[in-house]
Amino acid sequence: MAITHSRPTKKVSGGKYQKYRKKRKYEKGNSPTHTKVGDRRSSKIRVRSKNFKFRVYSDNVVNVYDPKTKKYSKLKIKTIVETPANRHFVRRNIMTKGTIIETEKGKAKVTNRPGQENIINAILVGK
Repeated sequence: MAITHSRPTKKVSGGKYQKYRKKRKYEKGNSPTHTKVGDRRSSKIRVRSKNFKFRVYSDNVVNVYDPKTKKYSKLKIKTIVETPANRHFVRRNIMTKGTIIETEKGKAKVTNRPGQENIINAILVGK
């Protein structure tokens, strides 16, 4: 069954809405990407209006910004320390926006959405 962003079938009171039409292509949804730590694996997905989204399924490299030196560097990801999205994502090594990761220079916080962009960006938070 397809994932859809259409009106729910049940009312707040528990009653049912009348089914009045089929699912539309513009209501289509996708399952979450769950970007993990590992060898680079990504894909390009066409979305509405001939635009594209890039999914990163796994990656072991991150662009880290150091606020002290004001420079960027490409570092390897060691592991995931904590994530605000779900406490079980730490065990599964899943990255989302706001995740604290362990890199070669220290801990860094992911500042972008790796499931919808083709890269992982982070800012150094501690050494």
